[in-house]
Amino acid sequence: MEATTLLLVVIVLAVAFDFINGFHDAANSIATIVSTHVLTPFQAVLWAASFNFLALFVAKYIIGEFGIADTVSKVVIGEYITLPIIIAGLIAAILWNLLTWRLGIPSSSSHTLIGGFAGAAICAAGFGSIHAPVIIKIAAFIVLAPIIGMVISAIITIGVLWAYRKVNARKAENSFKKLQLVSSGLFSLGHGLNDSQKVMGIIATAMISVGQIGSVNEVPDWVPFTCFAAIGMGTMMGGWRIVKTMGSKITKVTPLEGVCAETAGALTLFLTEYLKIPVSTTHTITGAIMGVGAVKRLSAVRWGVTLNLLWAWILTIPVSAVLAAGIYIFLSACGL
Repeated sequence: MEATTLLLVVIVLAVAFDFINGFHDAANSIATIVSTHVLTPFQAVLWAASFNFLALFVAKYIIGEFGIADTVSKVVIGEYITLPIIIAGLIAAILWNLLTWRLGIPSSSSHTLIGGFAGAAICAAGFGSIHAPVIIKIAAFIVLAPIIGMVISAIITIGVLWAYRKVNARKAENSFKKLQLVSSGLFSLGHGLNDSQKVMGIIATAMISVGQIGSVNEVPDWVPFTCFAAIGMGTMMGGWRIVKTMGSKITKVTPLEGVCAETAGALTLFLTEYLKIPVSTTHTITGAIMGVGAVKRLSAVRWGVTLNLLWAWILTIPVSAVLAAGIYIFLSACGL
């Protein structure tokens, strides 16, 4: 099959993954704002999707670079990258995302993509084909992202409770319902900044491998526009199965706690954007929700649910890698 055709296949699969990522991860942005009845489900996904797309202009004109996309493009060493490797990784990531969405498990779309990309490369060219330091840094944030989110969330919650200790309860709740619009928007902005760039990195890698561009910074404007638009459209579809897990199963969330969790999640995502580390928005907001729950009392967090989520997080990269390796072997047997 010609390189141009394979590149087109990569782009189609990447945009499809981006769209699926949007509705798979929609719950991260809207679960608390829907659970606290600040917005209806439709209003919430429209709100979140708008900020997902707005993130494009923040990255391009305020930050001035696509650092996370560049990091993703370096997961596999350039000389080993081929289009069939990228295709196998994308198919594996899409399948794992759809499975976890079907089961209502808020797993990481980010780590699914990284695991699939690396797994196919290892199958094709061995462990020497991947940048181990990049993989280790990304894997470390499976643990660090939720911990950072939880700590920031707990600190914000304690500070807010102290600041509002003398405010009438009804007045305070009305205030937090309005503030939740801001915090949800900020988290959705961070979601767009982080997750859209991962797909950008994959498309850029494919274009680099066939000699169309020399680096991520040279991608034509239609690439980021398409990636940010696709994740916004996916968010519009919503991920209702996961909303239930994020909004009520981990801990009961009030408007106050929604503001604290979303603000903490957004700050964590902005930090990782600055560090150019692709992290899971799912892990981040889960840790933040745990943080607000733990401030009330440790028993307010359903730790059994959290442990089940942790197993899904740990398994995502290796399962995606093995799945991608199997798909690569199949594609090779088909002569691709």
